Amino acid sequence: MERGHFVQVIAVTSGKGGVGKTVVAVNLSLALAELGKRVVLLEADLGLSNIAVLLGLTPTYTLADLIEERCELSDVLMPGPGGVRIAHAVSGSQNLAHLSPAQYAGLIQAFSDVADTLDVLVIDTASGIGASVVTFVRAAREVLLVVCDEPTSIADAYALIKLLNRDYGISRFRILANMQHNPLDGQRLFAKLIRITDDFLSVTLQYVGAIPYDQDIRKAASLQRAVYRNFPRSKSTTAFRAIAKKIDAWSISSSPRGHIEFFIEGLVNNSRR
Repeated sequence: MERGHFVQVIAVTSGKGGVGKTVVAVNLSLALAELGKRVVLLEADLGLSNIAVLLGLTPTYTLADLIEERCELSDVLMPGPGGVRIAHAVSGSQNLAHLSPAQYAGLIQAFSDVADTLDVLVIDTASGIGASVVTFVRAAREVLLVVCDEPTSIADAYALIKLLNRDYGISRFRILANMQHNPLDGQRLFAKLIRITDDFLSVTLQYVGAIPYDQDIRKAASLQRAVYRNFPRSKSTTAFRAIAKKIDAWSISSSPRGHIEFFIEGLVNNSRR
């Protein structure tokens, strides 16, 4: 890793499926790339290849090939729309869905080989509170929690925050409200979540913004394209662009936190200088 070069690592996660987490991860990656960032999108829902389906891509190599030592990470990183490079998972792979701690560590450490070629790593985690979600969230520097205005989404988001805070000491979460019908709905949704966490947890929630409900997202999905590319003037594209600018302004912590994380070698070297 270059001296003084730190990679922003963002885990995009959710308490439950069906809240549009992968759509958020893909389109935020494109918006960050448009800002001039070198972006890698890691599909960390390892048993499913949703990104390939969403974007109509056919990867030559996947993370399964990397884990089984048939190739290097540089072989896995596939050029995607907007210059974003994508590390695809494998659809329906039970082996990839249940990695050992050593395999998770090896996958995370493999990214150190490409640290000098990127500025932002966006991790599209699985949904829920499984081992893979916890592993990748802990390995990230920022946690972006996608929530929609449904009781189950709010309850499951709270359960994920509680687990990560109580068992792993994560205390800051960025909140993104998705599929909102009204500009104020996202703020109201955030207020609901704040009320619950303030009563029971010692955490900091920071509101990032809202993505509006947008039929153009459905149209883009039917075309196997990203809405950010196919509908550059849509409501959702405008929102993704604004949120990417906020993310670009986030400071990057340059000190290790005492457990396995992406680009830990550079962080440790920095702390020793």
